[in-house]
Amino acid sequence: MSNVVIVGAQWGDEGKGKIVDLLTQFADLVVRFQGGNNAGHTIVLKGEKFVVHLIPSGILYPEKKCVIGNGVVLDPAVLIEEMDEVKKRGYFKDDSQLMVSEETHLILPYHRRIDVAREKTFKIGTTGRGIGPAYEDKVVRCGIRMVDLIDEKIFREKLEANLIQKNVYLTRVLMEKGFEFQEIFDEYLQYKERLEKYVKNTSLILHEEIQKGKHVLFEGAQGALLDLDHGTYPYVTASNTVAGNACAGSGIGPTMIHSVIGVAKAYTTRVGEGPFPTELQDELGERIRQRGGEYGATTGRPRRCGWFDAVVVNHSVRVNGIHEIVITKMDVLNDFDSIKICVGYRADGKVFDYIPSNSDLLKNVEPIYEELAGWRTEIKGVRNFKELPRHAKRYIRRIQELIRTKVSMISVGQERDETVEVKNPFIKKFSKR
Repeated sequence: MSNVVIVGAQWGDEGKGKIVDLLTQFADLVVRFQGGNNAGHTIVLKGEKFVVHLIPSGILYPEKKCVIGNGVVLDPAVLIEEMDEVKKRGYFKDDSQLMVSEETHLILPYHRRIDVAREKTFKIGTTGRGIGPAYEDKVVRCGIRMVDLIDEKIFREKLEANLIQKNVYLTRVLMEKGFEFQEIFDEYLQYKERLEKYVKNTSLILHEEIQKGKHVLFEGAQGALLDLDHGTYPYVTASNTVAGNACAGSGIGPTMIHSVIGVAKAYTTRVGEGPFPTELQDELGERIRQRGGEYGATTGRPRRCGWFDAVVVNHSVRVNGIHEIVITKMDVLNDFDSIKICVGYRADGKVFDYIPSNSDLLKNVEPIYEELAGWRTEIKGVRNFKELPRHAKRYIRRIQELIRTKVSMISVGQERDETVEVKNPFIKKFSKR
């Protein structure tokens, strides 16, 4: 028995979708434990591109079970659309492959409207999908869960009570249009009919499967620097993205987690507002964006791009308890003469080897760089670390030294097989560098 958590080690968009898809071959179940449809995981299989927002990335393996955990906030319309799309493309033929926790909280139309209206006055860079307001309702104990939707009487009572408050807030504070009860009630009863058969006590099921010796892969959304507590607050998401939330967000105990894998790009990107010390607002940044196709999988927004930040990844290693790192999009840097790595920050006459909690200070830090030679060679065909160009190996080894964590795999392309040294994460065995 071995259970593994995969988390993003930067600001999200690190390529976790591909890595989860790749490592699902060694797992029995894949669990999504937090976030909503504000994150998109991209998978390329045999030249075909899939973007999933709610369904775990393991859905493309017919024999694997996929679980949407209680820590997720779920927009049922988006889930149904994803299910239909994946089915249409020849996958997810067996409905028993997917399970949704009965304790998963729902995103309602008023959450989305509130989200968009607030963004007009205080720009955080949200996707406007209603994720933050849905988590707020969860915290103040007026959230509506899947189990409530299944019981029509309870759903009616909760929706009626919520709309009294939400309509006052929308019309009198945000100056937006309110909602009629019947339009939401009728719409969501249709979702109930489609989704009811997938709703299970997934905490109980996961516990039983783990007791049987099954391997579970826990999939996070976003990245550690967007964590509500440990990210670059207030420019963060509305949930805990770190590995510790895999337990709370899926209903298992911490003793059932055996390893944590962090995923980081060979450079750094960020979507939305907030500090980004290594951001390149010049031709180099645009070059990385174009070569890496750095546009949001959910919104299509251009991602901000910059050099690899070892301070950021060190922070992620610490708050997640990361055992090993996967480096993705290494091939994007193929044609650079030189490549920089941020090894620290300078501000107010001080040098920081950690991320300051003061967001105003972080906005104004000066990155301290080391410069390494680029490899100027196509590496998509490489499958063994020893076959990488000399300067590419040096780059990886320097990252390992700076983050004090083993790099266990390197992605050199979008396809599953375009990966250097794929290893079974449920077997603790590392090759020497």
